[in-house]
Amino acid sequence: MILRLSLICLLIVLCGCQKQEEPATGEPPKSNFRIIGNLESKRLDEASGIQAGSGGVFFVHNDEGDDLYAIDGRGRHLGRMHVKDAKNKDWEDITRVPGENGPLLVIGDIGDKHRGRKSLRLYFVPEPPADRLEDDVTPVHRVKLRLPDRPTDLEAMAYDPSSGMILFLSKPDQPPKLYGIDLEDALREDELEMKLLGDVPGFRQPTSTDIMKGLHRGMRVSQPTGMDISPDGRLAAVITYRSLYLFWREEGESWAEAFRQKPDEYPGPPGVYEEAVSFSEDGKYIYVTSERRPAPLSLLELPQ
Repeated sequence: MILRLSLICLLIVLCGCQKQEEPATGEPPKSNFRIIGNLESKRLDEASGIQAGSGGVFFVHNDEGDDLYAIDGRGRHLGRMHVKDAKNKDWEDITRVPGENGPLLVIGDIGDKHRGRKSLRLYFVPEPPADRLEDDVTPVHRVKLRLPDRPTDLEAMAYDPSSGMILFLSKPDQPPKLYGIDLEDALREDELEMKLLGDVPGFRQPTSTDIMKGLHRGMRVSQPTGMDISPDGRLAAVITYRSLYLFWREEGESWAEAFRQKPDEYPGPPGVYEEAVSFSEDGKYIYVTSERRPAPLSLLELPQ
């Protein structure tokens, strides 16, 4: 007990808590989320990725098990698809990219909590039509990924239509690191090395209140657990255990540059372990859901 209290006190000092109580923007925190439903399927108990598809369908996966789930915009169950010839070591996020024969869902087997994996993997799956949400699906391509520096845990992945890159954010690094691969290369090659694009310093660090909640989650409240980029490529949404952060990319600016700017912070939503975030198909809303049950589906309406 004495050792635990000493560690907590030390962490409080190191974090400079008085300075870090302010949000990343320096403005009063905003809480504009509203819960619009819950994930209906009882099988969705570790939802770690969500991606908008066509016609109001969203695709969700757990971080264990080789299945994709289809839900509607209220969290109601629409179907479960087994992903054949794929292995889930640690599926952490999902995105959607253009393909020669229609959209592809990209499943990111990119988690590495112990930072010991020699390689990561992406699975490219044709987006199932609305009338085949109970059929098995088979990847049309897979690519093995290597980090350029050292193993780290990646839980946030998104496709950027403005550059044609798939982007990744590391979770445990301080500050998080931004990596990327070209989509064309990913679809052509069987193995790729990621590009290190830079650091992302704008996340608000743990406060004294956060730390007192426990060393495990308290120190992790600002680590990226999911990411998506708007359909027009101008806005990135990154979810952490405490807040949603919105990064704006100006015309002519790269995401490496945009991620170095201060984001807008939206504390919440009121889930347990928020790890999944997606823009709506039209880019007007952001959906967030959580590991563990009940798993609320929360909505943030963006200013027009």
